[in-house]
Amino acid sequence: MGDFNHQAVLLEEALESLNIRPSGIYIDATFGRGGHSRAILQQLNEEGRLIAFDQDPEAVAYAEQQFADEPRLTIEHCNFNQVADVVAQHGLTGKIDGVLMDLGVSSPHLDDAERGFSFMRSGPLDMRMDTSQGETAGQWLARVKPDDLIHVLKRFGEEKFARRIATAIVDTRAEREITQTGDLAEIISNAIPVKEKHKHPATRSFQAIRIYINQELQAIEQGLKGAVSVLAIGGRLSVISFHSLEDRIVKRFMRDISSRPKLPAGLPVMEADIEVPFRLVSKPVVASNEEVNLNPRSRSARLRVLERRL
Repeated sequence: MGDFNHQAVLLEEALESLNIRPSGIYIDATFGRGGHSRAILQQLNEEGRLIAFDQDPEAVAYAEQQFADEPRLTIEHCNFNQVADVVAQHGLTGKIDGVLMDLGVSSPHLDDAERGFSFMRSGPLDMRMDTSQGETAGQWLARVKPDDLIHVLKRFGEEKFARRIATAIVDTRAEREITQTGDLAEIISNAIPVKEKHKHPATRSFQAIRIYINQELQAIEQGLKGAVSVLAIGGRLSVISFHSLEDRIVKRFMRDISSRPKLPAGLPVMEADIEVPFRLVSKPVVASNEEVNLNPRSRSARLRVLERRL
């Protein structure tokens, strides 16, 4: 298991957004390599508690090894879309003081070619965040119908050359198996007639396939609903997203849940009289120039924060 140097994005800003109480109970919904968890634990006293989630068996093994002597941390091997169920099992529904969600693919996934997320380093075409279950990207690409592949590339990658790319993949797989990320990246690159500056031609397609294989957008929607359902009054949900599809879901969810409902005309209740249980804490926070220079992956990061009022 590789111990990759992982730089937690928006670390200080995320910690500040959680408004941590030393004796509070917090959730790191995306443990990764523990950058955020480690920083949260440093702000907790002996009574404080942290529950961390990760669907990646490697991340869970890393947590169990690195935090073996840390009684305040509980690590759960599951997707954060199960947050409400797990918190209920711990008897802590309505008692969570903060939830942090750091969305998307983590640096160890990209840095380890064997995981199949990277188009820069060739490895097996896997892309599963939870390697203990489900279909790999290679298995899916070997059987997917052309129209379904086009749909995935357009919807989850916002790829305007989706049809050309899908045709190239289908034509290639008729001749030989596509088993390596480097091979797939080359097929995509050759299919695209116009290259963007400073962006690898396979970026959007790899994102699309990864999101589909891991059902990421559905998990985000379920995870957001679950997270707000477990918060204590004054508890906060802080979410870091890295691309427009994720951020759109988070932005819409937080806006809707913190807005007063539109009432039909003629009701004897004023909209202003309706108490809204959640409020937006701040405008979206982005990485500083210093952080972007140190860690280019932070360039697209957005931190949004919601607080339970009632």
